[in-house]
Amino acid sequence: MMMYQTMKRRTILCVDMKSFYASCSALALGLDPMECYLAVVADTTRSGSVVLAATPKLKKDFNIKTGNRLFEIPKDPRIHLVNAQMGLYLDISTQLTRFFTTYVPFEAIHVYSVDESFLQADGTERLWGNGVELAEKIREDMLREFGLTCSIGVGPNMLMSKLCLDLDAKKTGVAKWDFADLQAKLWPLPLQAMWGIGSRMEKRLNRLGIRTVGHLANFSLQKLEKEFGVMGNQLYYHAWGIDLSELGAPIMQGQISFAKGQILLRDYEKEEDIKCVLLEMCEEVGRRARKARKAGRTISLGMGYSKQQHGGGFHRSMSIDEPTNLTMDLYRTCLQLMKKHYRGEVVRQITITLSNVFDDTAQQLSLFDQNKPRQKDLSYVMDAIREKHGSTALLRAVSYTQAGTARYRSTLLGGHKA
Repeated sequence: MMMYQTMKRRTILCVDMKSFYASCSALALGLDPMECYLAVVADTTRSGSVVLAATPKLKKDFNIKTGNRLFEIPKDPRIHLVNAQMGLYLDISTQLTRFFTTYVPFEAIHVYSVDESFLQADGTERLWGNGVELAEKIREDMLREFGLTCSIGVGPNMLMSKLCLDLDAKKTGVAKWDFADLQAKLWPLPLQAMWGIGSRMEKRLNRLGIRTVGHLANFSLQKLEKEFGVMGNQLYYHAWGIDLSELGAPIMQGQISFAKGQILLRDYEKEEDIKCVLLEMCEEVGRRARKARKAGRTISLGMGYSKQQHGGGFHRSMSIDEPTNLTMDLYRTCLQLMKKHYRGEVVRQITITLSNVFDDTAQQLSLFDQNKPRQKDLSYVMDAIREKHGSTALLRAVSYTQAGTARYRSTLLGGHKA
C-alpha cells in the first residue's frame, strides 16, 4: 500500500444508464421500461438487422440482448419492436447532462458517451453527503423526473469508478471501490475485465504468462515496459488502480486514434465494390484527424467476412515513414494491406484506424512529391465546405455508385435512423 500514500483521492461517480435506448423508446410509447418487453432494432424491415438495445425484462425472460438479430426475437404479441430514434436519445442525453448540473458544476461533468458520464463530486459533501449518498440521491431523483434508472460506480479516480461500475454497481445499483478492494474484487478476474484491455492485448499478455489482473499487477514492470513501452507502464499501474488522468482525459494515454468502422448493409463480393467503401471510409478517417489537427504513421485495416464464409477476417497494420492525414495516403496503404491479406472472401464489415498520432504542425517536404502541401491545403478546404454545407456537399465519385454507402449513411444519426 506504500504507492497509495501520496495518491490524490477524489470522489468520482461513473453513471451508466440502464438499457438507455430501450428505456427511452418505451417511455415514448407510454410503457414502463422495467416491465415491458421492447427491443430497439437498427431496421425493423430487415430480418437480419441487429438488436441495439432491449429492456431488462426482455433480456431476462426471452434472453434477447444487444447483438441478437431481429429474426431471433420470438413472435410474441407482448414484444414491441421499434426502430432506433437517435434524435430522441441524444435529446434526452442532453437533458440528463443538464440534470447533473443540479449536483456538480458543469466543468465537473465529462460525458463519456450518450448513456454514460463521469461526475467529480469533490467539495459537494456539505450539500449531498459522501459519494455513495450522492449516487443514491441522483438515482432517486432521475427515476422521479425522467422515469429512467441508472447504475453508479464510485471511486477515487476515473479508472476505479469505471471498474466499480462495470464489475459491481451494475448488479447492485450503487457501489464504491477503494484501493483496498482491488486484491479481492479485481485481481482474480481475467484480463479483459480491465478497462482498456481488448482481445489482442490479452493474447500478447498471455504469451508472457499473464492470465489474470493479479498476474499483471505482480509482473515485472521493467519487462512490461520493454515489451509494450509506455503502454506497459500504464497497464501495470492500472492493475493497481492508479490513474492520474484528469476528468475527461483519455483513461489510457496513447490510445488516441482516429477510426471508422462499418457493418455493411449487404455482403460485398466484388473487390472493386469493397475498394469504393474503403475510399469513402479513408476520407472520413482523414477528415476526423484533420479536424483535430493530427496526423498518424500507423494505418490499420480490418475486414470481417460474411456468415456465408463462416465468419472470420483479418486485422493488420502498416506504418509509413511520415505522419499523414491525407485521404489518398490512407487509401494507398489500405490497398497494400488488402492486396497482402485479402483472398477474395465475401466482406460484411470494414474497420480503418489511424494511430501513432502526432500534431499536424509541420510537414517533411519531398523532392519526389511536391504537390503534398497543396493536397493538404485542399483537404482542409474541402473539410471546411462540408462543415458549413453538410457532409454530402462534396463527395467522391465512388459515392454515386451502387457500392457507395456515404450518401445513405449521411441520412443516419450515430449510424442509425434519427
